[in-house]
Amino acid sequence: MERHPFIFSDERRHRIKRHVAFWLVWYFSQAFLYSFVALNLGPRYFVRLESSFIESFIYLVPHMFLSYSLMYFVIPRYLLKQRYWHTAGMLVIFSLLTAGISSALSLTVIPAVRFGIMGDCPELYPFANSTTTVFLSLMAGLRGGLTVAGIAAAIKLMKYWYVKEQRNLQLQKENIAAQLQLLKAQVHPHFLFNTLNNIYSYTQKVSPTGSTLVMGLSDLLRYILHEGSKTAVPLDKELKMI
Repeated sequence: MERHPFIFSDERRHRIKRHVAFWLVWYFSQAFLYSFVALNLGPRYFVRLESSFIESFIYLVPHMFLSYSLMYFVIPRYLLKQRYWHTAGMLVIFSLLTAGISSALSLTVIPAVRFGIMGDCPELYPFANSTTTVFLSLMAGLRGGLTVAGIAAAIKLMKYWYVKEQRNLQLQKENIAAQLQLLKAQVHPHFLFNTLNNIYSYTQKVSPTGSTLVMGLSDLLRYILHEGSKTAVPLDKELKMI
C-alpha cells in the first residue's frame, strides 16, 4: 500500500488529488456525453457543447451530495456495521433528497443557463423551451446521481476490503514472527542449561570448586527465567537464592 500512496494513502494531499481526479473524469465524461444530443446541428454543435459543460458543472452539486453521503455516512455508519435495513432506508432518503436538488436545479437554474447561451433558438436544443415536469426532472436527477454515487461507493468498498485484507495478512505475519520468537526464547535456555550441565559434569573431575560455581550459576539462571516472571515468590526461595 505504501507503494501506491495516490490510491491508499490517508494523507490530506493524496486524498485531495484522488477526489479531484475522480470528479474531473466524471465531469468531462458527462459534459461530452450530454452534448451528443445535438450532434446533427453541424457547426452549431459547439453552442450545445458549451451549454453541456456548464450544466454538467451545475449538476455536480447533487452528485457530490449523494456520493459523499454514501461514502462518509451511510457506508461507515450502517453498511460496514451490518445494519442492512438502515442502509437501505438511508439510501432511499438520500436518493430522494438528491433527486429533489436535481429537480430544483432543472426547473430554475438550468433553463436560465440554456436561455443565456442559446437564446430563443429551439433547434439548438430540442428540449430547451419545453415544459419540464417534476417527475422527469426527478428521474433525471436519480439517473446521474445514482450512477456516480454507485461508482464512488464501489471504489470506497473495494478499497476498504483490500486494505482490511492487507492488514489481516500483516497481522498473520506478525503473529507467526511472535510465535517464532517465543519458540526461540523457549529453546535457547534449554541449550544453555544442557551446556552448563555438561560443563558441570566435566569440572567435577577437574575442579570441584568450578563445578560448584557452575551449578550456582545454573540455579541462578533457572530462578530468573522461571520464578522472576511471577508476581509473587515464596520468601524461602528468595533467601535460598541470596
